[in-house]
Amino acid sequence: MVLRLLGRIGRRQSSIFSSPYLPVTPLVQPQHMYLSKQSTRSYASEMRKSAFEDRIRRLIRNDIQYELDRSPLTQLVPKFKSFSIDERTGEQWIRLNKEFSDNEEIKLEVTMFQVSTPPAKDGDVTTNNDQELYISMVIDIFKDEKSGILEFVCNVWPDSIEIDKVFMRDQDGMTGKPYMGPPFDDLDDELQTSLYDFLEARGINDELAVFLHKCMQHKSKNEYIRWMGSIESFVSRKK
Repeated sequence: MVLRLLGRIGRRQSSIFSSPYLPVTPLVQPQHMYLSKQSTRSYASEMRKSAFEDRIRRLIRNDIQYELDRSPLTQLVPKFKSFSIDERTGEQWIRLNKEFSDNEEIKLEVTMFQVSTPPAKDGDVTTNNDQELYISMVIDIFKDEKSGILEFVCNVWPDSIEIDKVFMRDQDGMTGKPYMGPPFDDLDDELQTSLYDFLEARGINDELAVFLHKCMQHKSKNEYIRWMGSIESFVSRKK
């Protein structure tokens, strides 16, 4: 009797564990569920990236349009009086060239704006509020291979040119630490005036200073818009 009861209990336990109606929880998620979640995360990431890049492009286009509304993009004039002008697109400087008399060649290299305090005029007192834009300019004057190059380093203010240094150098550049002369302001006053007259005779004067400031304003704007455009193009580029 006892054995029959144990047998019945065993059969009932066996039938319970083998019942097809009990839920079975898998130990590993199906592959399609994992891929679905991964695809969702990837899609969301791409959407965020696209929205971020769209915002960058929109800001750039707005900034470019603002600059164009203020004044159109223009090419620099190719000449100023007897100087020819090389705009040097994509760079931070321009070059001017001219020939003077029968044996001189003059080259000017002009960089983009910097900020400083202009030189004080007689009786004037300068303050921090007097700061304004100026341009650095290097003037090279050639005669022949034997005579080397007479070089002037100048600051170009909105309506004047200020000589900072003048010295001689070889045609193939400077090596070591050559003597470059004393500060220009330490020279005899009459010699200083004569050197300004020397440049004046070659068309390097206050009128040129006014032109260069207008020229570099256009150059700065053009390069800024090109720079913004290149960034927008890079952000927009797809793989």
